[in-house]
Amino acid sequence: MSNDKKIAVLGGGSWATALVKLFCNNLNSVNWWMRDDSQAGHIIKYLHNPKYLQSVEFDREKINVSTDLREIIDLSDLLVIAIPSAFITEAFMGLNPEILKDKVIVSAVKGIIPESHNIPARYFNKELHVPYERVAMISGPCHAEEVALERLSYLTISSQDEKIAQFIADKLNCRYMNTQISDDLFGTEISAIMKNIYAIAAGICSGLGYGDNFNAVLISNAAQEMERFIDQVNPIHRDVLTSAYLGDLLVTAYSKFSRNRTFGFMIGKGYSVKTAQLEMDMVAEGYYATRSIIEMNKKFNVDIPIVSAVHNILYERISPAIEMRILTSQLT
Repeated sequence: MSNDKKIAVLGGGSWATALVKLFCNNLNSVNWWMRDDSQAGHIIKYLHNPKYLQSVEFDREKINVSTDLREIIDLSDLLVIAIPSAFITEAFMGLNPEILKDKVIVSAVKGIIPESHNIPARYFNKELHVPYERVAMISGPCHAEEVALERLSYLTISSQDEKIAQFIADKLNCRYMNTQISDDLFGTEISAIMKNIYAIAAGICSGLGYGDNFNAVLISNAAQEMERFIDQVNPIHRDVLTSAYLGDLLVTAYSKFSRNRTFGFMIGKGYSVKTAQLEMDMVAEGYYATRSIIEMNKKFNVDIPIVSAVHNILYERISPAIEMRILTSQLT
């Protein structure tokens, strides 16, 4: 890819804010779309996001903030989607796929489209007619909060087109961010989706009073479960012990910054799903992913007891204490 490609970040949350910060290290300008007029106005005037990562300050000359999605798309060659998966369909509703012709779509969603149970790559391909060769995915292990603090972090950029993956990796790489590339678009995306479910499970267990010993068993079993599922859905050679898979799972399951773990912890403490969602005021992607992975698994029939346990708790309203007690007998 030529070095003069224009990049846009779509989304107004913490991960979108962190990505804009990263791109600003290597680009003269970054286009930035968000839905909220007041939020966009605040950033334009005060040069920081009033809702997320407030400590991050932007250079006025480097950001072009707009609430006009069509305008931002027209101005950009590469679109980095950092919108929560539950709002992807709404954001692109009514958009003529023709305007995405020749655009590169980069998923930073880390969730699944709840209406269709599609991973984002498949949604962009089927609904917006973007060829898989022009779809890429950004995966961790990486929390937006640590990007804001400029703590050393790692990202993997996956694409079937090595040049696209390397271009994105180069634009994100900086003093505190190491990047690498992969051709496993589907595996890394499914892994990024499933690790949120396992983080909810870890949070539930912590909320119930299970300790570090059990959580270690839980997450080691989760890694095996994730590998079984990914290998069945997309059977290619991959090493799930690398940071894009296992590393992302570990940080999401254990970190204090993990919204999915926090959501699970509240469920384990007795909060209802709705109350936990209201208390957090942030989207826990694993909630939607749980139902979607169960739906996907009707086709593949993989043994995924941890995902099933989380589904029973969140959607079947089975007591977390009872469901996790049953799960403990299935782990090794």
